[in-house]
Amino acid sequence: MAIERRALTFDYLCELLLTANLLTSDQVRDASVREERERARLLRQRAGGPRKRGSVDEAIHPAELLAAMGYGAAGDARYPLTERMMMQQVARQVGLPFIDLDPLKIDAKLAPQLLSRPFARRHTALIIAADDASVTVAVADPLNRSLVDDLVTYVRRNPKLVISTPSDIQRLITDFYGFRGAVAAAEEQVTGGVDIGNLERYVRLKRVEEIEATDSHVVNAVEYLLHYALDQRASDIHIEPRRDQSTVRMRIDGVLHPVHSLPKAVHPAVVSRLKTLARLDIAEKRRPQDGRIKTARGDREVELRVSTISTAFGEKMVIRVFDPENVLRDFSELGMFEKQLETAERFLARPNGLLLVTGPTGSGKTSSLYAALRSVASPEVNIVTIEDPIELIVDVFNQVAVQTKLGLTFAELLRHVLRQDPDVVMVGEIRDAETATIAVQAALTGHLVMATMHTNDAPTAITRLLELGVDPFILSSTLVGVVAQRLVRLVCPTCRIETFLTPDQMSLIGLDVTELGQGESPQLMVATGEGCVKCRSTGLLGRTGVFEVLDVDDKIRKLIIAKASSKEILKQGRNDGLMTLREAAIRKLAKGLTSFEEVLRVTVDT
Repeated sequence: MAIERRALTFDYLCELLLTANLLTSDQVRDASVREERERARLLRQRAGGPRKRGSVDEAIHPAELLAAMGYGAAGDARYPLTERMMMQQVARQVGLPFIDLDPLKIDAKLAPQLLSRPFARRHTALIIAADDASVTVAVADPLNRSLVDDLVTYVRRNPKLVISTPSDIQRLITDFYGFRGAVAAAEEQVTGGVDIGNLERYVRLKRVEEIEATDSHVVNAVEYLLHYALDQRASDIHIEPRRDQSTVRMRIDGVLHPVHSLPKAVHPAVVSRLKTLARLDIAEKRRPQDGRIKTARGDREVELRVSTISTAFGEKMVIRVFDPENVLRDFSELGMFEKQLETAERFLARPNGLLLVTGPTGSGKTSSLYAALRSVASPEVNIVTIEDPIELIVDVFNQVAVQTKLGLTFAELLRHVLRQDPDVVMVGEIRDAETATIAVQAALTGHLVMATMHTNDAPTAITRLLELGVDPFILSSTLVGVVAQRLVRLVCPTCRIETFLTPDQMSLIGLDVTELGQGESPQLMVATGEGCVKCRSTGLLGRTGVFEVLDVDDKIRKLIIAKASSKEILKQGRNDGLMTLREAAIRKLAKGLTSFEEVLRVTVDT
């Protein structure tokens, strides 16, 4: 069908969505009244202040404008009207394909070679593929005749239009022309060194719109890299030197994803820039170093913990990202079921005793402890933490860092902290007999002590303390509870579909198939993700906790005094209503929160 060439205006889009029953007549009238006010708000938000005259970024796409108004599709507030839904309708109307842009499947070097950034920004157009005769261009306004004419003039090839959301196109323009462009320019600029700037500990990251072309290209590359990591909710950034180039990987929802590659010549300059921001010695390249960067992310501060180590091909750097939005959650938001939460809150209400949080590295123990400490914090309570290292600065805590070079171990610091009139003490980790003994003694003398250990489940934490030489009588008197935990990834809401577990799958996770259905084919409905751009084709997006909460009652205390095995403690806990990690994960699976594969992955040893 022939495309009627007229601009994709706000009124035209509203008319199109009304015809498709995605907007109601009342919503269209309301949108017309709110249009100018909402447009002005979005422009102020984008500019971070007064509008800049002549900016190529001034235009707000009609789909962005309608999405910001928060309407429900066809008037149903349960189903928000998204840019994707609107642009899919536009694609159907004009007879062009709609695609989700996946940066991992697009040649990032292509667009900057063929089109300038101002042109791409102004027209919200991104070249995603090309051959000798044609170019494939993702656009947000397929009705813009001048865009097609200008494309023919600039690239001298036949443009093939596909439609995508304006937000996705602009995001990839920032990525492809920003970070990758800065890296390419830095490669030409670097000849063995770079001016590194000042040594301030607090770093203000510019907004993407503020990063000017006149800045140092290495500085630009680092700014874009940190912005991208925060946008993708990365918990770690790995900058790894290889023989011919460097690889940048980011850990998102517990899984490492390769996201960028750096030319070999740029790697030392990028590492030096980050070392400078973290106040590390840029001349020291052989010894490991640790530092911190504090910056702002919108209206909240973000801490970055920087670690370097020398490898065969140069310095490897890992940046741990501590975003308060992800780390500092309320205790009720960790993911416990109602009964588990009630039991854990009862632990925290105790004026004294020992509370253990256990699990492998990366299982969310620190977030749980911070949430627990924040729930008991008040002006009347003195909270002291001993950490190695301090994960995130929290104003209401008194945080102390372990410094083994100075002889300040967990045990030594714990002795001194007990002279500081604490009400609540958090010990980052019980690693040895001395720390375990002092922690138990502190709980015995009227303090609430919280500590972490590395064990697979809650009962094993008890037997580990006994193996470290803690007196079983004292342990039975002080231990109030043990919380074991894991983190499971959540099914992506964008590509989520419902399916059924097979009998073999149910048997594999220990479900009794005869209790779950009738007849010979019992079924359990669960959810899974098909994979999309938002979840990086994993089908999973975000994480939540899975918990095993062991209440140390009189029966458990008798087993501790008798030095019973972890299996005997587990058996008694099950008799008292304990929900194991595997059972908690299966419940989240049955609720459609996580996937079958995640249940197997995180509870393989439980």
